[in-house]
Amino acid sequence: MTAPFPRPNSGSPQGCSVVVVGAGPAGLTVGNILRAAGVDCLVLETETREFVEHRPRAGVIEEWAVRGLERRGLARTLLERAQSHTECEFRFAGESYRFAYTELTGRHHFIYPQQFLVTDLLRQYADVRGGEIRFGVRDVRLHGLESGRPSVSYVCPDSGERRSVTADFVAGCDGARGVSRASLPPGRARLARHDYGVGWLALLAEAPPSSDCVVFGMHPRGFAGHMARSPEVTRYYLQCPPGDDPANWPHERLWAELRERLGAAGAPPLREGRLIEKRVLDMHSYVVEPMAFGRLFLAGDAAHLTAPIAAKGLNLALHDAFLLGDALVASLTQGDHSALSGYSAACLTRVWDYQEFSQWLAEMYHGTASGDPYRAGAALARLRRLFDSPVAATEFAERYLGVRTTG
Repeated sequence: MTAPFPRPNSGSPQGCSVVVVGAGPAGLTVGNILRAAGVDCLVLETETREFVEHRPRAGVIEEWAVRGLERRGLARTLLERAQSHTECEFRFAGESYRFAYTELTGRHHFIYPQQFLVTDLLRQYADVRGGEIRFGVRDVRLHGLESGRPSVSYVCPDSGERRSVTADFVAGCDGARGVSRASLPPGRARLARHDYGVGWLALLAEAPPSSDCVVFGMHPRGFAGHMARSPEVTRYYLQCPPGDDPANWPHERLWAELRERLGAAGAPPLREGRLIEKRVLDMHSYVVEPMAFGRLFLAGDAAHLTAPIAAKGLNLALHDAFLLGDALVASLTQGDHSALSGYSAACLTRVWDYQEFSQWLAEMYHGTASGDPYRAGAALARLRRLFDSPVAATEFAERYLGVRTTG
C-alpha cells in the first residue's frame, strides 16, 4: 500500500523536512521536538527576535502543559522561576471567597509570562539545538499544500529576494492573522465563531500584585480581573464595551473602576502604578475544522482562538504542539503516519472542551453586568454553588486546571 506521506524532499539543498511558520509558543515547541529527534526544519518569523522575546501575552500555564515541556527538556528555567498558584479568589456581592483548587485536585497553575517561555524555547531551539530560523521575513506564501512537494516562499529581509523552500510538511503556527489560516482552500474548512458581546480592557501595571492569587471580580458595573505576572508587574482586566477606545480610560477613571469592581469586605487596597500596556480585546472565539489540509497542519491560534476568559489559549497551543511535533517525528523517522492522520481529531477534543468551559465561565463573569435580572441572578447562583456544593467545586477545579482531559 502506498504511504500517505511519502518523503521526496529530504536532502535537497533548497528543502527540509518541515517548515514551521511562526515563532510563537506552538511553532518553537514543534521546532524543538523536531530538533531533539534529529529532524531538520526551518522556522520562519515575520517579526524580529527582539520583538518575539518581549511581546507580552498570557502567563497562566496548566500543570500538565509544564510537565509536557519538562519531558521534552524545555522547562528548566520555567521550573526555576515560575510562581505556583494553588487557589484563586472570587469577589461578588461585596464579599470575597477563596477557592482552593489544589486541595480538590492535587494540581496547580504555573504563572510564567509567555514572553519568558518564548525566550526559553527560542534559545533552546536556535542556540542549543542548532535549529534554523529566519526572522523578519516578508510576504510569506504557501504553495502546493495538497501535493507531495509543498513549498513555502518568502522575501528575504536582507537581500529583498524571494526565496523558496520545499518541505515534506508545513506547520502553520502563525496565529489568527497569519498566512497559514489564509491559505486554507475555500470551502474546505468550517469556521465556528462565537462573539461574547463584551470587551476587556487589558492592562499591564508596574505595580506589585495586590493579592497572592488571581482575583475575579463580578460586579454590576462589569467584570474585573487581577493576575500577578511578577513581583513588580500585575495584569488587570476591566470589562468594557466591545471596540472601546483605550483613550476613554484615563488613569484616574481606570483605577477608580478597578477599586470599585474588585472591592470586597476585608480586601486590601489595590497597589497602583504606571500603566505600561492598555488595549481593548473584543471577546470572541473561533475554531477551524479540520486542523489539517494536505501537507499543512495548523496549531495554536492559527487553528483556534479562545478568548482569555479562562486562560486557555497558551495551553491549547502547547497541546497542539506536543501532538504535532510527536506525530511529525513518528512519520518522518519511523514511517508511522497514524498520529499525523489523527492529529486534527485528537486536538479538537481538548479545543472544544476548553471552548465550552470558557463560554460557561463568561456567563458567570459577565452575567451580573448584563442588565438582565434573569442572567444576573443565574450568574450569582452559579457562583454560590461553587462554595455550597463539593461536587460543583471539584467539577470547576478540574476544568479550570485542565485535569479532565489528558495532556
